[in-house]
Amino acid sequence: MSTLPPSSVEPPALPPEKGGDDMATLAKGGRTNTLGFVLRLLGGLPFLFVGFRLYGVEEMGKFAAAFVVVEIFALVCALGEKRGLAQRLTEGIQDHEETPTNLVFDAMLVSLVFSAIACLLLIAFPVIIFPSGVSSAFDMWMIAAIPAFALTEILLAAQAFKYDIATTVRARALVEPWVKSILVAALFFIPALSSGGIALAFIGAIYAAFFTALWSFLKTYGLPKGWRPRPRYLGRMTSRAMPLIGADVIERGTRLLDVFLLGQATSSGTVGIYWFAKEVVSLPQKLKTSFEPILAPVITKNLKTGHMEAIASQVRQVGFWIIALQFGIALTLAIPGEGVMGLGGPAIVGGTGALAILLAAEVIASMAVVSESVLVYIARKRNLAISVGVITLQGALTVGFILLAQRMGYPEGFQAAGAAAALFISLGAASFIKAAVLKSLLKAPVSNLRWALVWAAAPAVIVGFLFTRYTPEWVELAIGGPAIMATYMWVIWKRGFDESDKVLFRKKVVPDIDEDPPSPQPK
Repeated sequence: MSTLPPSSVEPPALPPEKGGDDMATLAKGGRTNTLGFVLRLLGGLPFLFVGFRLYGVEEMGKFAAAFVVVEIFALVCALGEKRGLAQRLTEGIQDHEETPTNLVFDAMLVSLVFSAIACLLLIAFPVIIFPSGVSSAFDMWMIAAIPAFALTEILLAAQAFKYDIATTVRARALVEPWVKSILVAALFFIPALSSGGIALAFIGAIYAAFFTALWSFLKTYGLPKGWRPRPRYLGRMTSRAMPLIGADVIERGTRLLDVFLLGQATSSGTVGIYWFAKEVVSLPQKLKTSFEPILAPVITKNLKTGHMEAIASQVRQVGFWIIALQFGIALTLAIPGEGVMGLGGPAIVGGTGALAILLAAEVIASMAVVSESVLVYIARKRNLAISVGVITLQGALTVGFILLAQRMGYPEGFQAAGAAAALFISLGAASFIKAAVLKSLLKAPVSNLRWALVWAAAPAVIVGFLFTRYTPEWVELAIGGPAIMATYMWVIWKRGFDESDKVLFRKKVVPDIDEDPPSPQPK
């Protein structure tokens, strides 16, 4: 990732059987999930704004601290199956070891066992999830979201193996955010439930997404036949999943550790402000996950047949798609940052500096995420070791910057900016190291950087400056934001996207796949 190849250099053309169809499949899946990203944006923002306006910064700060813990425990209980299930299904089908439905149920059983242990632990030690205490008796019910969250990850991974990304869009982009947004507003006006409105809305949304995924899974796979628990196999499966669990938890943990540490060192109000910025930043962050569900089965297929150059080409292509779109969104949100933060209320504006740093961190993280999608299969332990080192660095920097700001007497807003800076440095290190390792293993370049990103950013920044300097805030947000994005996208389309990139925006580039993925041919 240290060099910037010119945008005119196209990746080597691949024979259709070795990469062309795969790239079209990636584009189709990514396009579908990018639509889901837009829908999730529209559904998730009301929860953010309504929650802060109706319930206040303190209550949302307590929810943020609890949400971080719930998500981390849920990722552990999902057993890394978001990426590992594709490999298990591929191997199981080829070896006629077990039916796909039974293999998925194996994962679901172990996930439920892990979830039960996690729930009992948090019930016994509630300070882990609520360091500042609870606001109502309903808050503790957030623990019940762990099993549903974990099982949904497994079910959606199973659907992705069938190239069904539409279910992920329905569950994660439509049902979950809209149920959460509607419930958080409705429950506020029910006296008996209003004190726990945020927690109940979250639980309702997680279970609504779970049942949406379960319905599609049962239609696709059906019920298991002749399935029974196999303790020895389940033990091997769990042991094999540990590096994937570690990678998933650490990858997500880098986005949550700063919130957790701020919750331990500062007030709930500071956590609430910082979490508002983090939720805004989650918009470009969620975009890169648009390709994860469809990338796993494509990579495992090429690994099985030894097509390393095809994998490198896919990493370069998908990596550029992600960073190009993320960079445009980051500019759109960062330039009018004060106005964006002000949507949550005047008390939130102090987090504008943290917002800008966090947006930059997500852009620089894109290479690490795409590289890791391959490393978890070909260098699991090495990838895990790098991830452990990165999150350790982040934790040390976060604590160091917070303590430094406190010692120098800076307000808590500077402490939040320090946590954001620690995340930026850590994610930058992860991207550089993981890209270098992947390049060495594949023996092919994997960089996603092109000079076109700079050419597109320059006029977008000028447009944004004019709007923020000479127009009122509502014009800056309603017209200036879209103008920044439109300017950026026009330049990147003209100067950055070649024909292989533009396939992302075309329909009918690959036929719909309703059957099992084709078995790889032997070398």
